[in-house]
Parts: sequence; C-alpha cells; structure tokens
Amino acid sequence: MSTIPKIAAVMLTVLTSTANHIAATSGFVHRRSKLDGSLFAQTLVFGWWGRPQATLEELADTSAMLGCDLTPQALDQRFTEQAATFLGQLLAATVRVVIGADPVTIPVLQRFAGVYLTDSSLISLPTALHTLWRGCGNGAKPVTAALKLLVRFDLLHGTLTGPWLCSGRTHDRRAAQQLDTSPEGRLPKGALHLADLGFFDLVVLREWSEQEVFWLTRLLASTAVYTLEGVRVHLGGWLARQRLRSHQQLEMAVQLGVQERVRARLLVQRVPTEIAQGRRRRLRHEAKRRGQTVSAARLALADWTLFVTNAPPEKLSVEEALALGRARWQIELLFRRWKSQGHVDEWRSHKPWRIMCEVYAKLIGLVMQHWLLVASCWAQVERSLVKATKLLQRYAEQIAFAFTGGQLKLERILSSVQRRLARRCHITKHRCQPSTYQLLLNPSLEALA
Repeated sequence: MSTIPKIAAVMLTVLTSTANHIAATSGFVHRRSKLDGSLFAQTLVFGWWGRPQATLEELADTSAMLGCDLTPQALDQRFTEQAATFLGQLLAATVRVVIGADPVTIPVLQRFAGVYLTDSSLISLPTALHTLWRGCGNGAKPVTAALKLLVRFDLLHGTLTGPWLCSGRTHDRRAAQQLDTSPEGRLPKGALHLADLGFFDLVVLREWSEQEVFWLTRLLASTAVYTLEGVRVHLGGWLARQRLRSHQQLEMAVQLGVQERVRARLLVQRVPTEIAQGRRRRLRHEAKRRGQTVSAARLALADWTLFVTNAPPEKLSVEEALALGRARWQIELLFRRWKSQGHVDEWRSHKPWRIMCEVYAKLIGLVMQHWLLVASCWAQVERSLVKATKLLQRYAEQIAFAFTGGQLKLERILSSVQRRLARRCHITKHRCQPSTYQLLLNPSLEALA
C-alpha cells in the first residue's frame, strides 16, 4: 500500500471505528446520540487543526460541516472527564501508527538504519489537574500540574514515535526507559541515537553498544574519563595541553564511568572565545538560580565542545559528528512548531476537562499532520516544515469535509495536499548561517555556523 492510501485508511479508521469503540468502552457514550465518539473527535481534531485558537462557535461550525448540527452550548457540555479519558485513549491509539518515507538523500544519515532524536517538552496545566498529571511541588510548595511529552523521531525516514505522555515531574531518563522497552520505541540494530544531557545514562549507552546500536551524545561534565589502559583523564588539564585554536578538532579513544567503563571515542572541538564566554554566563546564571556555585573546572570546559560516540570513524568522522550534534535541535523545532503553530499549550477556557480535551485533540491532529509531512516532503533535503505546517492548516477544512465522502475522496484530497507540499515548501539556502541539511551535506560548513 502506498503512503497516501495508507494514511487515508488509518485516519478514517482512527477517527471513525476506533473512536466509536473507545467512546463506548471509556464511558463517554452511554446511548445513541447524534454526536457520537467519531463526530466528537473529528470536530475537535479538524476544528483545532485548521484554527488552533478556534472558539466554540467555530468548532460547532466544523461539527455542522461533518453532518452534526449542534449549538456551541451543547458542545461545551460534552467536555467532561469522560470525554478527556476518551480522547486520551484515542491519542494513545493514534501514536501506535508509524508512517515513514523513503530515506532522505543525505549520505551521513544513510550510513545508519535510522538517526533517532529523543527529547521531551512540558505543557503547564491548571492546578486542578494535578491528580491526573502531577507537576513539581512538595510539602513546602503547592503541587502544580504539568504534562510531559516524550518524542522520538527518525531524521532518515521521518518516522515519529510518540508523543508518550507522563507527569511533568517524571525525569527524562525514567521516561525514556519506558520508551526504550516498548515495541514502538526500541531502536533497531545499526541505528544512531542522539539526545541532550537530560537523557545521559552510561548503563543505557553500554546496553546499546551490546545491541549494536550507535549513539552520539555530549559528554556530561561530571563523567569520569579513562584511557583504554585505565588511567584517569583530568579533562581540563589534558585539553589545555592540546593548545588547539578555535574550531580545531581532535579525538581520543576512552572509557567512560568509574563502574561502567563504556568504550567510546571522545570528540573535541575548541570553540571561539565569544561562545565560551556566553556558555560561562549561562552556567553562572543557572547556578545562581539554583543557589549553587560553578566549579573552576566546569567553567574551563566551556572552551570546548565535547561529544562521545561508539560509532567508528568510518561511520562518523569528527566533523560529521559535530554537524549531527547540531541536528539534534530538529526535535526542538518540532516542539516549537507544535506550540507556536499548533498552540498545543494554549486554550481559551478555564475549565480543566475542556482544556484536557483540547490538548489531546490537538496532539492527535499534530501527529496526523506529521504523517502528511513525511509522505509529502520528508525526502526533500531542502524542505521547510514551518511552511508545510501553515499549508496543512489551510487544508484542514477540505480534509474534514472529505471524511463525509469515504476513503477515495479523502485520498484525492490528501494527494492534492501532497503535491502542494512537495512544490511549495522549500527553505532558502544561506551561506553565512547554513541550515541543518547544508551542514549534513557538507560538514565543513560547521565552522561557519
């Protein structure tokens, strides 16, 4: 089955038969009604897809277009705890679907079975929801409510795993453990994984090495580093003795951790003075916020970009690793699109269950939009996902209306969307500030970034 027919079939299934089944089993629907589970889900998903700040009146208009004419007040009455439970379970069913594209034509990515990025983002919620999604707080501070979205996606094929939902107080490493052990989140042999320091875990890195999964990560400053002969390396003094100039690079085979002794390549680049000074300012600011003091050794390391990887040089040179390290920000850009364009963290209401319904429905729509982005323009290295998202929002009403005509009508609309996205959503190349895809195609440009 080609990708567009598959997406059309999955969208129809999720937002019709699956929605009606979950609506009945979750307690949202107790008796026959003109606003059943599928129409309720379609109304919210497509209403907020096209207009992320839609009012009740605008959502009621979407419902009428789908064949269910009701008042805004009647719709408002359906935002109950049972409705939130229903939409949360429907989101869980949606994220189990995996849609991938042909590999993007970037050689450094194609050396791996996939290049997976993992990260999380927080959505602050009304305090009344703290029993559902607990935020920070203790006996001395009021407990807040927050939802953590954990996402993993593949730069090579565009496949999205998640968002997996957990309480805002859950540490990233603990959340990632659940993802790593799930069928959807397990990394394939020969894949490369990137994540920020919040996910740094030597036990996990050792397990991935044993499973023949590659990894690339910044080095956590407190990590013990040893030579292959077992001699402790004091990084500050060792780096100072290298006398590298700005942008110069080197690497060394090392072992990581007092107990774990994970074998890795330490990759080093000297950064310009202004970047090092900016890092030190941020370190001091964060330490002051926490009531702590930054050590002299930690400040000295600000002169360097330090990565560690188990990928051999023939798979990943130092230059390529540094370029890929910058590519990790692509997952930050995904969250930024979800918030700035999808407004997943904004709502008009003060009612907790209506807010929860809105968050879940928006996330369902954003996942489905990602499927269409993957099918339409992922293989194009010069794609602009910001432009693509804007275009998808303009098509929301047409896609919603196609649901009333069955799969063939939906396929025709989605095929039209696919063609428009492929033609219209390109980014502008820059020489002074190269884009991610330019860096990956030509890692030597990293010095200009």
